[in-house]
Amino acid sequence: MTSTIEQPYTDGYWDAADGLRLHFRDYPGDAAALPVLCLPGLTRNARDFAALAEALAGPRRLLALDFRGRGDSDYAKDWSTYAPATYAADVLALLDQQGIERFVSIGTSLGGIVTSLIAAQAPERLAGAVLNDIGPELEEAGRLRIMDYLGTGGSFPTWVHAARHLADQHGDVHPGWALEGWLAYAKRVMAIGPGGRIAFDYDMKIAEPFRMAPDGSPPDMWPAFEALGGRPLVLVRGSQSDLLSRATAAQMQQRIVGLELVEIEGVGHAPTLDEPQARTAIAQLLEKAK
Repeated sequence: MTSTIEQPYTDGYWDAADGLRLHFRDYPGDAAALPVLCLPGLTRNARDFAALAEALAGPRRLLALDFRGRGDSDYAKDWSTYAPATYAADVLALLDQQGIERFVSIGTSLGGIVTSLIAAQAPERLAGAVLNDIGPELEEAGRLRIMDYLGTGGSFPTWVHAARHLADQHGDVHPGWALEGWLAYAKRVMAIGPGGRIAFDYDMKIAEPFRMAPDGSPPDMWPAFEALGGRPLVLVRGSQSDLLSRATAAQMQQRIVGLELVEIEGVGHAPTLDEPQARTAIAQLLEKAK
């Protein structure tokens, strides 16, 4: 007799303004507590937050999103909609459809940019935020590294092959990881395709807006970042990050009084948020958010 392990979440879906069906994982919790939305990085998806979600859910509801073009969300017919402003609009549509008036955001990289845009557009919705290794200015080295692998595709016959590829490509980000760590990472960012091969779980066309931009950099994000002021705010930074510099992090602290900076030693872009320092900071922020 085969036993089944009950998953700690249900799969939810919402409709974007342009008709795309988008996916989120819904971890149940106390309806009276502020819910948490986990917004992933550029090539990542809801699976990236699985361990964090299981640790946080229960006392509060937690939703982990797949942005359009990732995971179980629809791919966009128009690749120009793969843009932070559209992702922010998609998140606001989810909030409306779920009846969520206020929430705490945990945003990794792109997810942090989207969080800042929501703070600028609908400040009353955001009760607090964790920005994971992202700021208003992107370092050239990190941006070029991302552009080098973004949208290149590729597939692998086994999870071990996929893990070794990721270790070769991103070894500097997590230098302390053994094969087991890279296998877990592979299962977060890849999926088994129709032909049985393992491939990245995102639409390769998300790279097109980067290729079309004259220098690949976003517009001035400082005003959106400053809109995060006046609420609990944590900035997590990998000490070896090539995307968020120490100088930018320090300037962020100067512009928003009370911003808590947590630096994860020996990690690049981006921390997993499973690190003890990150977990402690997140738990303390959730206690402060009202």
